[in-house]
Amino acid sequence: MSATRITALLAAMLLAMPVQADTLQRIQQRGEMRVCIWPDYYGISYRNPKTRQLSGLDIDLSAELARELGVRLQHVDSSFSTLIDDVRERRCDIAMFAVAVLPQRRPHLAFSQPYLSSGIHAIATRSSRVVRRWEDIDRPGVQVGVQAGTFMESIMREQLRQAALNVIHAPETREQELESGRIDVFMTDYPYSRRLLDSADWARLISPPQPQHVMPYAYAVRPGDTAWLARIDRFVAHIRQDGRLAAAARRHGLSEIVQRAGPSP
Repeated sequence: MSATRITALLAAMLLAMPVQADTLQRIQQRGEMRVCIWPDYYGISYRNPKTRQLSGLDIDLSAELARELGVRLQHVDSSFSTLIDDVRERRCDIAMFAVAVLPQRRPHLAFSQPYLSSGIHAIATRSSRVVRRWEDIDRPGVQVGVQAGTFMESIMREQLRQAALNVIHAPETREQELESGRIDVFMTDYPYSRRLLDSADWARLISPPQPQHVMPYAYAVRPGDTAWLARIDRFVAHIRQDGRLAAAARRHGLSEIVQRAGPSP
């Protein structure tokens, strides 16, 4: 076996082992908490392309967590496609950008108590003659877009029978693909739909007749550090009880999807 192969195997074994050092202790020692965010998530963790300022529910709540811990806050750009690697390789101490608790993520991440939940919605153009109702989506010839790594990707792979699935990777965006005509509709969740409803008069929200595939959203940490996960669970319980979660949701138009109580994901 080559030295390169041995090194790779050892690295994989180390990642699979329980965390030995306490994350909370390391955060306090360096006086800084690193938080992974997806900076394109409107209402959750969005970076304004003009001002470069971050805003959103989890920008507010990550600041609250850092304040409680008495440490500096550093936001680290991530995405749903790099989330697992970013957390497991310790590029950040926690992912705070409304991470859906998916079965395929459970072996790689530990999740807090849920704090939001959302089903799937669709966005089409107001002028579209192809997709005007939910029932129009899964039809022959319809091009359906999903962002790579989101839970909509896995669900649409299983659900679509006649329409074609288009997985969109950064730097391309679903909006650009839709406006260009390369897709007819894209699937998203409630928080992201707010971005277009608030800023794009060409966009039309299409919701299913009944909520579909409602997923709990939680914070994600590296597996094995039970003390750090317990501290995050206490934080979620506190912001739910003292009104900080509800207040942040109101500020960012997300009150409809706050999960006030529920079992551990």
